[in-house]
Amino acid sequence: MALIYIVEDDQNIREIESFALKNSGYQIRDFACAKEFYLAMEERLPSLILLDVMLPDEDGLSIVSTIRENPESRRIPVIMVTAKTTELDKVKGLDQGADDYLTKPFGVMELVSRVKALLRRCAGNEEERSYALKGISLDNEKHAVYVDEKQIELTFKEYKLLQLLLKNAGSVTSRESIMEKVWGTDFEGESRTLDMHIKTLRQKLGERGSMIKTVRNVGYMIE
Repeated sequence: MALIYIVEDDQNIREIESFALKNSGYQIRDFACAKEFYLAMEERLPSLILLDVMLPDEDGLSIVSTIRENPESRRIPVIMVTAKTTELDKVKGLDQGADDYLTKPFGVMELVSRVKALLRRCAGNEEERSYALKGISLDNEKHAVYVDEKQIELTFKEYKLLQLLLKNAGSVTSRESIMEKVWGTDFEGESRTLDMHIKTLRQKLGERGSMIKTVRNVGYMIE
């Protein structure tokens, strides 16, 4: 049975989320602040984290960054929940490492559906320890990327994008497949976001960035 951590300072919302997910067969632990959540993470890691953005002691975006920087927790799927609705707000959360995004108010059925879908998706994403191609290497154990043996810094989504391209090196990966595996199928504004991340990823790879090819009207590939 999957264990889900809920981090939400609004007691009413926290109780609704807990009730819905318990009724769907999940184990639940809920927390009103980041401090309580971090203490629980030291005891046991969950299968998924449902995280509010606005918390009394620490911003949810900062918490996501902390989760992704820790080798033990970086693969845990995270759904961010917030009242913020703009595309920029969503991009910030996803770039920090969130896997999906729920905007308040939301329906209980939608919440449960998103949780089930994300757990299924992550269960099928078995990662190789490393990938290497013509001067680019990606180490999943260290969560590090090297270009001609020099380490470069990528955002979480840039890392996942490069990982997907390397995993399918020599083959075209469709835009739809990239959005599903890296961002999640429910994110809007996908075209601009994907193109922006391809652009910044190419820049960070330097001369090796030219290995990422655009296949017009289809998607991208690395060769």
